[in-house]
Amino acid sequence: MSVRDTSIDPRLLESARKEFMDRGFLKAELKTICDNAGVTTGAVYKRYKGKEELFRAVVQETTEKLDSFITLRREIDFARMADDEVRATWIMDEKAILDMFRMLWDVREGFVLLLEKSAGTAYENYGHDFAFRMTDAYMQYYRETRRRGLAEAEISETEMHMLCSSFWMAVYEPFIHRMTWEEIEEHCRVLCRCFDWAGAICLK
Repeated sequence: MSVRDTSIDPRLLESARKEFMDRGFLKAELKTICDNAGVTTGAVYKRYKGKEELFRAVVQETTEKLDSFITLRREIDFARMADDEVRATWIMDEKAILDMFRMLWDVREGFVLLLEKSAGTAYENYGHDFAFRMTDAYMQYYRETRRRGLAEAEISETEMHMLCSSFWMAVYEPFIHRMTWEEIEEHCRVLCRCFDWAGAICLK
C-alpha cells in the first residue's frame, strides 16, 4: 500500500503562493508551480481538482481568520452591553484599530492575494464582499444604538454600505501598496483622525 508523501504539501503551497503573488491567478502557470516545488502535475491533481482549488488552499488560513473576525462582530449579544459600551464601539480608538491592522498584517500575503490577485476565482470580488458583510454587522450596531436613543442620524443600509466600503478601502490600500509596518502605524493614526463614525451617526 502506497504512503502519501506529505512533504510535498508545504513545498507546493509555498510555490503556488509565490506564483499567484507574482502573476495573479489568471496568469499563474500550474507547470511553473510544479517545477518550482519539484513535483509533478499528477501529484497536484491527486490533491486538488485544479488551479482554483490550489488557490483556495493557499488563502485558506486568511479566509478563515477573516471569517472569524466578521463572525465576532455579527454575532453580538447586545443585552450584555451597557450604553457606554455600545457608544464606545463608534469611537475610532487608535489602539483597537491598530490591533485590527496587526491581525491583517499577520496574514498580509493572503490578504493581498484575495484583494488583488484573485480575478478568475470565486474570490475576485473579495474586497467588495467583505465590506458588504461588514455592513450587516455595522447595521446591527447602528440599529441598537438608535434603539437606545444614542444616535440621532437616520442612515439607510445603502448609505451604511457606502460608508463601510470607504472605510475598508482605506484599510485595504496599505496592504495593496506594500506599506511597511511603521507606515501602517502612521496610516492608522491618520485614519483615526479622518474617519469619524461617531459624527456620521450623530452619536450623543
